[in-house]
Amino acid sequence: MAYIDDPETQRANLTFIRTSMKEPLLSREHEQDLAIRWRDAHDEKALHELVRSYTRLVIATASRFRNYGLPMGDLVQEGNVGLMQAAARFEPDRDVRFSTYATWWIRSAIQDYILRNWSIVRTGTTAAQKSLFFNLRRLRAKINDINAGAMTQDARLKVATELRVSLQEVEAMEMRLGGSDQSLNAPIAETGDDSWQDFLPDQRPTPEMVVTGLRDSVSRSRWLAEALSDLSPRERVIIERRRLVDEGATLEELGRELGVSKERVRQLENRAMNKLRVSMLRNVGKPDELFIEE
Repeated sequence: MAYIDDPETQRANLTFIRTSMKEPLLSREHEQDLAIRWRDAHDEKALHELVRSYTRLVIATASRFRNYGLPMGDLVQEGNVGLMQAAARFEPDRDVRFSTYATWWIRSAIQDYILRNWSIVRTGTTAAQKSLFFNLRRLRAKINDINAGAMTQDARLKVATELRVSLQEVEAMEMRLGGSDQSLNAPIAETGDDSWQDFLPDQRPTPEMVVTGLRDSVSRSRWLAEALSDLSPRERVIIERRRLVDEGATLEELGRELGVSKERVRQLENRAMNKLRVSMLRNVGKPDELFIEE
């Protein structure tokens, strides 16, 4: 459903449209001269004349997207942003009219605005989704499927072939366009105080679990520190470098650092792990839960 502006906004939009339509059309030579003056001399007067002359193109493009439920004035303003981007990037030396070049920038700016604001949930994050979002209704009308409820499988296949997307992407966009945003605070039924958010599960840990986890973490750290104190300096280096970091050192690296073979490092590591288990047994019932075996 198209957005309907309040009367004051409608008058302002109409004034802007009438003013834009009164701007004279530019000849190819004069357009070229304005573009060169802006590019080479940063002549803002030339830029303003060039942009004003093509605001009618912005209005024409924006009117094609007025049925997406967004204010026409906002669509026009976004199109003006695209027009300014086109003016900043236009190369007058190329054999192309500014209107032809600006059309892509204007349409792109308006489409990006629609995708950002059509729904709370971002739509059209991929090229296939964007193509489906802006073409699905048109193609359904083309194959005479627009008045049906759900699309037929044959219609989905035709759309997928036309836009070169997968059938699954067509089905997903059909469901997305058929739904609407709904507040989680909305009541589930006409009677009662329950809302949709009341039935959302809270996956966060409970306060009891948080407190227990913090207490256990302190205890484990203390037990581990006591166990490490029973190791020799070389054994402690091996355990710290092999077991207590995210990316542990290899046996060969530690062997070079300690001046022993990697097999000797393996033996020292196994001996140190046995010492740690014996030490941890004095505090916990299942010390294996505190270690990650390779």
